[in-house]
Amino acid sequence: MEELKAAGKVVLWVIAAMAGARFVASRTKPGRLRFLFLLPVVCLLPFLPMHFSTIHLRSISAFFLAWLALFKLFLLSAGSGPLSADLPFFTFLASATLPVKLVHQKSPQKPKNPTTTSLFLPSAAKAALLSVLISCYRFKDTIHPYLLLSIYSIHVYLALDLVLATAAVVASLLLPRGLQLEPQFDAPYLSTSLTDFWGRRWNIMVSAILRPSVYLPVRNRCGRPAGVLATFFVSGLMHEFMFWYLTLAPPTGEVTAFFAIHAVCVVAEAVARRLGWRLPAPVATPLTLGFVAATGFWLFFPPILRSRTDEAVLTECTAVMSFPEAAVTKILEWGRLT
Repeated sequence: MEELKAAGKVVLWVIAAMAGARFVASRTKPGRLRFLFLLPVVCLLPFLPMHFSTIHLRSISAFFLAWLALFKLFLLSAGSGPLSADLPFFTFLASATLPVKLVHQKSPQKPKNPTTTSLFLPSAAKAALLSVLISCYRFKDTIHPYLLLSIYSIHVYLALDLVLATAAVVASLLLPRGLQLEPQFDAPYLSTSLTDFWGRRWNIMVSAILRPSVYLPVRNRCGRPAGVLATFFVSGLMHEFMFWYLTLAPPTGEVTAFFAIHAVCVVAEAVARRLGWRLPAPVATPLTLGFVAATGFWLFFPPILRSRTDEAVLTECTAVMSFPEAAVTKILEWGRLT
């Protein structure tokens, strides 16, 4: 109940903040003055996730508000990015606060509803698989540590995909006709390189935000390698920020190191491609996924494990899964009494 009250407060604050941001954008030109007037909203957003006590709601809202929405407002202050005062308010609200990218449909035909088969069936399958994984955690003490980390990796992918799919459904309710949503993932398990994994397949919305806000400005001034390094460095810092919401523990720099290593490797891949060095997909895919997993086990998961955040997350997941069963039991008991 407390989390529902917190959610209500956060939603009201977000609506008010985005109404103010849209009003500022409609009355000011891009530049320092617009940024100055947007500053109260920019300062407010990182505090809103702290209204939640559960890890899932706190971390998800932090990703939506303290990263994506924040960067979209930075772009709005410069007159670029997906936000514009010309957008209808609810479209502005959805685009600002949800991890979606709007695509104008050229055909006059009605766009596909993301709540139909194209979205529901894959999401249902992933939800079922996630439920199976969560059920396996009761045996976690008997599972090999590296196998357990592999299960955690799959858990992260499935959970993120389901959260973003849910956000897409919510956004679709706020969007007018003629606008569609881009997918958030594109089969990352088929990646043939780190460039392919990070740039085109994994959490596409983050790439879409970091490209205009970090990569392009740095690349135009200092070249492509500098743009890649800067983008991964900023991504690492933002992940450290997100990990703070997740663990409530001081940053360790390990996640930033994870992205720094991947940045250097992406630059090295570009050099290799220019030299004509390419691996066939059957070889490149397992090497890519193996490298992501190995560096993740080394640098990405330790902050979560040390703070025992993984155990808290599993407790919340188990509680959510047991809720329908408990509800059905209560209904059956009530039926017997009546």
